[in-house]
Amino acid sequence: MEMTDAIEFVSKKLDVATLRIEQPEDEKNKEISKHYSSIRRIRGDGNCFYRALIFGHLESLLQDERGMQIFKDELIQTGKELLLAGFAESSFEDILNTFVSVLERTEAENQDSTLLKLFNDQSTSDSMVQYLRLLTSAYLQNHSDFFQHFVEAPSLKAYCTQEVERMAMECDHVEIIALSEALGLSIHIVSMEGGNEHLNHHTIPEGAMPSLHLLYKTAHYDILYPRAHLGES
Repeated sequence: MEMTDAIEFVSKKLDVATLRIEQPEDEKNKEISKHYSSIRRIRGDGNCFYRALIFGHLESLLQDERGMQIFKDELIQTGKELLLAGFAESSFEDILNTFVSVLERTEAENQDSTLLKLFNDQSTSDSMVQYLRLLTSAYLQNHSDFFQHFVEAPSLKAYCTQEVERMAMECDHVEIIALSEALGLSIHIVSMEGGNEHLNHHTIPEGAMPSLHLLYKTAHYDILYPRAHLGES
């Protein structure tokens, strides 16, 4: 179940200790505090994974001018993935342009405050999420030989239409794999799910050095920030 939407789409960075304040009895929160210093809350509106993924990635590129330019070029090229899957250019041209304009403005101002402001503008933020949903759908369909075995639906196309492309639909593991591959990103997911007292860790793709860390709890994703030194208490 998603969190309420009382918070902003993307919050300011918060001390990870807020987790222990909220649930001091949960041993998993203590374990998180050992390895992560900060958390950024994402609104629980069914789009949290997509929003967390792209905000976290763009934030990591703020001090990497070349990396931002490369990602912008690659993002523009992803339009070909959508065309290959049968999407009309008119169905995604505007939201892709909005996405690119966010990168250009962020690149020009190089401020996390600019990125935060853009992500908390609903029209801009939702346009980026919608594009990522279409890209995920396109990638799944273009690689259907592999992904069709992992979805329960009459067809992969039906699954994408109903579960992936629609806003506010929570994502499943198959979408996470598809989008990370489509964008060439490596993700570490720290999961609080499960009955034991320890966290579960998932790195996608396996064995990669993750550039983004997400906290998963009760069908919701927030962004985590590793401590500079794991020994830091």
